[in-house]
Amino acid sequence: GPVKVDRERGNRMVVVTVNVRERDLVGFVEEAKKRVNAEVKLGEGYHLLWGGQFENQQRAAQRLAIVVPIALGLIFLLLYTTFNSVRQAVLILSNIPFAMIGGVFALWISGEYLSVPASVGFIALLGIAVLNGVVMVSYFNQLATGGMALAQVVVEGAKRRLRPVLMTASIAAFGLVPLLFATGPGSEIQRPLAIVVIGGLVSSTILTLILLPMLYLRFGQHKE
Repeated sequence: GPVKVDRERGNRMVVVTVNVRERDLVGFVEEAKKRVNAEVKLGEGYHLLWGGQFENQQRAAQRLAIVVPIALGLIFLLLYTTFNSVRQAVLILSNIPFAMIGGVFALWISGEYLSVPASVGFIALLGIAVLNGVVMVSYFNQLATGGMALAQVVVEGAKRRLRPVLMTASIAAFGLVPLLFATGPGSEIQRPLAIVVIGGLVSSTILTLILLPMLYLRFGQHKE
């Protein structure tokens, strides 16, 4: 007979442990569920529960689905009260996809999958992207207030903000480089986060300096 009998909430329980490598956890569990449902016939009174890291990841995803929209809404309100312009608030928020593109591409190149640490990295990118947008748009507004022509505003503003934006992104990226090569305990958490943030910093910095001035020239100059 068994050495011990595990119980949870008064019910007998048998634990089957699986370690997943080189593929995403959620995709593996979904595939495993289909195969188990098709090939395994459970007797009366038996049922399956999928727990462990998968359960934690699902719970975290549900929380993020609530927290992220609320955070975006609060950021929009703060931007609107600061710039008194819906156009400019939306313009700054449009900087977020610039960062997300790099994060997704970095995950794909590295062979990593979307996980809770990677999701935290995307949340960090959200703040960095908004900060870069605020720095650029604020300076554009400052130059425009001085009577400078709009076309000259975006060119001169992008030139003058080039160094601060590059320095901020470089310092943050270099600080995360050691996490890319971590091999000890906890590296499975540190590496996806660092990959997402570094990739997002690269794309956000480049696209912010190139596309954001163009968008400001087209949409951001009219205050409401």
